[in-house]
Amino acid sequence: MSSRKLLLAAITALALAAGGAFAIAATEDTGPTPPAKPLNQAVRDALRAPKIQGVTARVEFTNNLLDAGAVPSGTRGPLIDGAQGRVWVARDGRFRLELQSDGGGDAQITYDGRTAALYDPEGNTVYRFRVPAHKKDGKARNRHRGNGVPTIAAIQRVINRVARYVDIAGPTPGNTAGQPSYTVRVSPKRDGGLVGAAELAWDAVRGVPLRAAIYARGSSDPVFELAATNIAYGPISASDLRATAPPDAEVVNVRKPNGRRGERPVEGLARVQRQLSFPLAAPSKLAGLPRRSVTLIEKSRRQKGALVVYGRGLGAIVVAQFPAKAEKPDPEDGDRDRDEFPTVSIDGVDGQEIATALGTVILFERNGVKYIVGGSVEPAAAEAAARGLD
Repeated sequence: MSSRKLLLAAITALALAAGGAFAIAATEDTGPTPPAKPLNQAVRDALRAPKIQGVTARVEFTNNLLDAGAVPSGTRGPLIDGAQGRVWVARDGRFRLELQSDGGGDAQITYDGRTAALYDPEGNTVYRFRVPAHKKDGKARNRHRGNGVPTIAAIQRVINRVARYVDIAGPTPGNTAGQPSYTVRVSPKRDGGLVGAAELAWDAVRGVPLRAAIYARGSSDPVFELAATNIAYGPISASDLRATAPPDAEVVNVRKPNGRRGERPVEGLARVQRQLSFPLAAPSKLAGLPRRSVTLIEKSRRQKGALVVYGRGLGAIVVAQFPAKAEKPDPEDGDRDRDEFPTVSIDGVDGQEIATALGTVILFERNGVKYIVGGSVEPAAAEAAARGLD
């Protein structure tokens, strides 16, 4: 895919994750605040809160992933520049987020209970991802008391496990969009890459998430933030949750590697290499990081590639490799293909580098193989990894 589509695919993944995890966010406001309490108690109170019928909100989406001057004109739009919009969240977790564009097309993120989708108006493309069904844990249910709500002790055990990997600050009492709220901030203890912290605020009375933000390391301004300027609680109609992409929009179905049902993933250097039509570049170390895994991935039944992971956690570097093939020019791109991201030399081969506040991605081709090298690392580390693929 072109760098424009690659960037939008990355935004899609982040946006779907944020939408599914947080639903909405909200701006800080003045008003009554809840009493201070331990995190385990605040979480249990949120889980025990009466279930609401739905949420409607006006929102503002902020995206500081890329500097404005570093974004090619062909990639602009509400997902890249940020935008105002609306969100509807149903009682059962289905939602639709609409970000309004100055050009008339609205970006949309939806979840219907089975499939998450993002519509990009700039490319007139719908990205769809089937969300794996959640397996209910009968043993866990038996450990809970009172309508399936975990006990204080059970919640604390989960907090203790999470605290092995992140520092947890809060809950801090406050007021978010006029609602008494608690805010928790988590920061990686190690292997966090360029990610500095994430914050989540929720309604202290209703238990509804109200604010979500992701921060880059060393920055006090969020890279991503979804902020509501007005919130209302009440039933949501089916029409409010229905996506409205144009009928001529291209549909891209995103699936997991080795995503066919019933198949176990092909893993291991030797096993993966036997499935490929090209020599796999997978040194034991890359940019100082040890190789952790090699997995077969498929763009189609006939086009197989590999995903190699170096290091651990958010600071890992991943390398995707596929056989290169001639691609027909996209008529929708037009002259925009000439307005690409900065180039970088990888041992005499020109590649494209997408450097963001949270990480770097490098694309290049060599000897009939297409490489995508990325991670939550500085450009110098990504470039060193790309040059180490001998």
